[in-house]
Amino acid sequence: MAEVQLNGISKAFGATRAVHDISMTIGDGDFVVLLGPTGAGKTTTLRLISGLETLDSGSVFIGGRDVVNDTPAQRDVAMVFQQYSLYPHLTVRDNLAFPLRSPILKTPEDEITRKVQKIAEVLQIPHKLDNKATALSGGEMQRVSIGRALVRNPSIYLMDEPLSSLDAKLRADLRVELKRIQADLGSTLLYVTHDQIEAMTMATHIGVLEEGRLVQYGTPKEIYENPVSVYVASRLGLPRINILPSTLFPGAHKGPQIGLRPEHIQQGDGTEARVLRSEHLGDQTRLHLEVQGHPLTTLTDPNQQVAVGATIKINLQNPLYFDASGARIV
Repeated sequence: MAEVQLNGISKAFGATRAVHDISMTIGDGDFVVLLGPTGAGKTTTLRLISGLETLDSGSVFIGGRDVVNDTPAQRDVAMVFQQYSLYPHLTVRDNLAFPLRSPILKTPEDEITRKVQKIAEVLQIPHKLDNKATALSGGEMQRVSIGRALVRNPSIYLMDEPLSSLDAKLRADLRVELKRIQADLGSTLLYVTHDQIEAMTMATHIGVLEEGRLVQYGTPKEIYENPVSVYVASRLGLPRINILPSTLFPGAHKGPQIGLRPEHIQQGDGTEARVLRSEHLGDQTRLHLEVQGHPLTTLTDPNQQVAVGATIKINLQNPLYFDASGARIV
């Protein structure tokens, strides 16, 4: 594995600036997630690192070596795409072995057999090795797709939303599996997603992208607790953070906008709020409230019964403040 450094990388497609002056370091053995909505520049960043797109400016270093002029094959990266991209006429064994049989790697057959068996066991699909790819379930096909990258032992793994086409249960299962595999192998991994749960549960570090710019980079805890803007604060947290005018609440405030995580709104003395509806989710209950015409979501004890239309009082803990443009006021 290797450390990857991005130094001021930029890429435009015509008049559209897809990536703008991104600098970041992906440490050796880190699991880094690029998080942002569609069009934020996540996939383009991956393609610039892999060499599938050409930089307009900046540099990419992999393992301390400038790879800007290297071909994708010379960069020693492995990429997993959103779609499975398997060879349907081949068995799982041959799909996994395919990268190792390339003219560049020239891996001996006995070594191929050993690596394929090892990766199949890591992915918990050794009993599927002789099945055709078309005979697999969606989750198994995605495991094979990931395994085809893992079998290579490259400098870095690049994964472009590999779980987004799976159903909720499979996504949850493979999130756990992928994090376990990455930890067991000690691999360096850069993962792209718009799913905040994937980012929070798998990443050692998160890079939040907005319109091609890296707006914050840190651990999940740092970004959740200390976002630099309303945009970043809204990317993490479920239910989402409440952004409201600070004038709705009594007392002195640091800025015109106040950010309230649902778990930081407590019932008791304070501001009156009307209950619009409640959602019982087993381990918690979400209360949807209204404060002077502004919607607000909070969490409450699952055993508490609150009637729709009732008025309760709430007080705030650990609020975040933002200026009129959405920038954080510390």
